[in-house]
Amino acid sequence: MVKKTVEGSFAVAEAVKNCEPDVAACYPITPSTHVAEELASFYANGEIKEYIATESELSSMSACIGASAAGSRTVTVTSSQGMALMHEAVFNAAGNRLPIVMIVGNRSLSAPLNIWNDWQDSITERDSGWIQIYCENGQEATDAVPQAYKIAEAVSLPVMVCFDGFYITHAVEPIDVPTLEEVRKFLPLFKPAVKLDPKNPISMGEYAFPSHYQLFREDLHKDMLAAVGKVKEIHDDYAKMFGRSCGNGLLEEYRSQDADIVLVSIGSVCGNAKEAIDQLREKGEKVGLVKLRLVRPFPYAAVAKALAGKKVIGVFEKAYSLGAVPPVYGEVLAAVADAKAKPVISSFTGGLGGKDVTVGNMLELFGKLKQGKKLVEWV
Repeated sequence: MVKKTVEGSFAVAEAVKNCEPDVAACYPITPSTHVAEELASFYANGEIKEYIATESELSSMSACIGASAAGSRTVTVTSSQGMALMHEAVFNAAGNRLPIVMIVGNRSLSAPLNIWNDWQDSITERDSGWIQIYCENGQEATDAVPQAYKIAEAVSLPVMVCFDGFYITHAVEPIDVPTLEEVRKFLPLFKPAVKLDPKNPISMGEYAFPSHYQLFREDLHKDMLAAVGKVKEIHDDYAKMFGRSCGNGLLEEYRSQDADIVLVSIGSVCGNAKEAIDQLREKGEKVGLVKLRLVRPFPYAAVAKALAGKKVIGVFEKAYSLGAVPPVYGEVLAAVADAKAKPVISSFTGGLGGKDVTVGNMLELFGKLKQGKKLVEWV
């Protein structure tokens, strides 16, 4: 393990390199550009086998699909409009059960044009069949990369590692980066169960009649649900080897076990939420945080357990389902639907397009939750 004071993007790129991908295919886009640039530099130095500078993000995902189908460990990097452009190929990757890893520097979607952080890009793809891991800081994002490869290759499903644009991608902090030798001990060589081979011809992603298509989707859904256990298992293995964990691998409970008021959120904003909680705890207020790490597949049982017996719950998110309830809020409602004592659950949306969400905002939010009334508000 090598501790470096480094930008989050550079640490994540080094973690990718140490996972020894066979093919990286990238079209740089803010704020994930530095990851793609670093991977290109590693390729130029002979540390990555192949780097494809594509003409678009759709081409990047398409190149990864072809490479992965042929048995290569692959990676791509994107944000915002780039992810939107690769939308159809994102579905193809999951439907073909290809263990591609995608590094996502979360950013808003146009219009109006905005390069700053929220989660609208990856949240929009939450139903595509990709496992989604969200990270609070550069250390979590770096640690998630080797885990993502091991998860993807164990369950034959693609994985997104999502970390907030600028707040994490460009933040400089001390980060322990697993070395090549350490990653080799944790991550086995990629041995695909099925791959394209002219000596043993097979078909992948072929035409499915209505009588069969739904069966494929049902299988994908069942395997996504079953992947919750594998995500936790691999997280726990990583924690034993490297001495760092993120809660139980599905979520983190921060001072929430005895709390009457609990906030649920994901990503970098949880850092400010923790600071606000510490301040309120010093005043004797029983507040806490449940930070979601895994959003797809959604860990309903773990969330229900973490929120059991809570009187007041607030959900804060940097995404919105226009014309419907906010996405994470809707999942939390579903998770606690069978609770015997029905909690008051409020929804807060903020930080869209990089709008600051400060410790002060979090203190105000907890103050509103103390009223014990259901609220649906923009922060």
